[in-house]
Amino acid sequence: MYVAMVSLGCAKNLIDSEVMINILKNENYEIITNPKLADIIIINTCGFIEKAKQESIDTIIEMGQYKEFGKCKVLIATGCLSERYKEELLEEMPELDAIVGTGDYKSIAQVIGQSLQGKKVSLYGNQEKVDIDVLDRYVSTAKHTSYLKIAEGCDNKCTYCIIPSLRGKYRSRKFDEITKEAKLLASKGTKELIVIAQDTSVYGRDLYGKLMLPKLLREIAKIQGIEWIRLMYAYPDEFTDELIHTMASEEKICKYIDIPIQHGSNSILKLMGRYTTKEKIADLLSKLRQAIPNIAIRTTFIVGFPGENEESFEEMVDFIQKFEFDKLGVFTYSREENTPAYNLPNQIDEDIKLQRQEVLMSLQMDISLKRNRSCVGKTLKVLVENFEDGQYIGRTYRDAPEIDGLVYFTSNRKIEIGDFVYVLITDATDYDLLGENADEHSK
Repeated sequence: MYVAMVSLGCAKNLIDSEVMINILKNENYEIITNPKLADIIIINTCGFIEKAKQESIDTIIEMGQYKEFGKCKVLIATGCLSERYKEELLEEMPELDAIVGTGDYKSIAQVIGQSLQGKKVSLYGNQEKVDIDVLDRYVSTAKHTSYLKIAEGCDNKCTYCIIPSLRGKYRSRKFDEITKEAKLLASKGTKELIVIAQDTSVYGRDLYGKLMLPKLLREIAKIQGIEWIRLMYAYPDEFTDELIHTMASEEKICKYIDIPIQHGSNSILKLMGRYTTKEKIADLLSKLRQAIPNIAIRTTFIVGFPGENEESFEEMVDFIQKFEFDKLGVFTYSREENTPAYNLPNQIDEDIKLQRQEVLMSLQMDISLKRNRSCVGKTLKVLVENFEDGQYIGRTYRDAPEIDGLVYFTSNRKIEIGDFVYVLITDATDYDLLGENADEHSK
């Protein structure tokens, strides 16, 4: 039977989808990309904020049409939305045959079997019971780039966030299992490993009683075939000097870091339940740039959090202007039920949230253009990912896939997808870089 998987949300969710695909392939299901031809459609949903929830619901409705106009016999929703709304989803969306929560996705083959027999299936509430150590996956990304999940769940108490109740408490994967998976990925052609978790910086503390991320990165850096190691979602609270030193000293670790900061006002950070201050964050950013002068720093901010007045918003503007982040995402606060922030006073009007988001994004466009223009005239190592309209397309160490910019460059010789090439940067926009093959330029 044919199965189509639609994976929504973050890269952590994508890995769950890849595990399910691998399970189903081992059960002799054939995985296809076209849902019109599928007997079974699985939507691995996101349920983090309102926009993500709506995308998940819209996708369920869209895929549900294939039960009427296509071949689909079984429609299943897995992931965070299923964990969050449980039986409610089955009641309100009759096109669904099953819902599977974040701790039960490894039972996907049994769920399909029961659904094919005409049973309505609901599995949830086992977030912390799923085996996170062994993640046998069918890697769906291009083989040269793979995600490596080092932990599941979250112990942070951010007042705006529903993730801990959907994913459970923070659980680190065993050190040896992670390195084993990294070696396997390298043997299959992975050149760039992207290290992810809900919070990568606290890896190991629950399992080994100490922070183990620097040691883990150093071990991964020994693996033959891996050329780039990219670190994502490292919260500032436990970002140690040892981690900074490791990033600075290990050649394979990309001089790139994703640090979710969320705000530039101490009063709002406190209301958000963040365990830090803008002064501590500023100190960390200064340390990073001093130790790694060419580091690219990505972050995210939330505008319109309850209690954010003009003064606290201006503090955030000043913070961004001072530190000039290389990459910056701005989200409007999403008021989510069953989170502490839901009942906070002084909720902000949506129009004001959008206005403030526009202010920050306009500011960041100018900063991004300035940072990108500083690359003009430099030769950068680029991982080639595509060829289109006579140009090669790739990424530098400064750019994570899907969320950051690209390099468009020309070359007279053929370059294989997944190869590294040195590119002379000749021009820049606020998002992307333009260039030419440096080897050919020198000739």
